[in-house]
Amino acid sequence: MKPITPLLTVDAIIVHDSMIVFVRRKNNPFKGMFALPGGFVELGETTEEAVMRESLEETGLSIEIVKLIGVYSEPSRDPRGHTVSICYLAKGRGNPKAGSDAAEVALFTIDGIPKLAFDHNHIIDQVRVDINGVLSQM
Repeated sequence: MKPITPLLTVDAIIVHDSMIVFVRRKNNPFKGMFALPGGFVELGETTEEAVMRESLEETGLSIEIVKLIGVYSEPSRDPRGHTVSICYLAKGRGNPKAGSDAAEVALFTIDGIPKLAFDHNHIIDQVRVDINGVLSQM
């Protein structure tokens, strides 16, 4: 019997032009709200490959992963069901352009981040020191 387990997702905190990249969600849940770029990991794909693919698809940016931020597994973090997200901090390259399920790409300063979808404000708050470290190198 195949085990029933949470779905695996990835999220990216992308620093680009001394700001943080967010996408406005085109679909539910949280349609119209900003969120970190990310999505589901496909079979046969590493989480690093998934976060690079999702970032490119949603923002038009290639990314260089700086570090693993953490694993977020609160069962209620996604209203569609239990997901576990692996979050990475990355540097973006290219010109931001909304794609796939993103209605818009927007860049915000670390102090100007709006209310975000899912648990993304919580993730940002936990890693402000790491984000500021990358921002200081730009």
